[in-house]
Amino acid sequence: MITIFRSKASGDVIMFGDVAQKMLEIMGKDAGVKGIITVEQLPGAIALLLAAVAADKEERKGIAPEDLPQFENAPDGSRRPYVSLTQRATPLLELLNWSLKKKVPVTWGV
Repeated sequence: MITIFRSKASGDVIMFGDVAQKMLEIMGKDAGVKGIITVEQLPGAIALLLAAVAADKEERKGIAPEDLPQFENAPDGSRRPYVSLTQRATPLLELLNWSLKKKVPVTWGV
């Protein structure tokens, strides 16, 4: 399943459903089929996601790129290339920051 984050402030951010669910959980949101991050909730969501990115970077600190996993398991049991939380969160953080700057909410859905 695919989840799309939308805002009038920027282009859409499209993620695998399991990745979007993880991002939403980090931001303290219920990972339902659709939802909203209000303008008032944006600063907190950004702060939580930035803290998770900092923790991810710290966890990978000192690990050589060749020692990082090459693949990760997808929910359907298949394998896909490994992508760090930092890499996955960056486009969403940009969308959230633009939305905060322009004072518009972010919605998500399928």
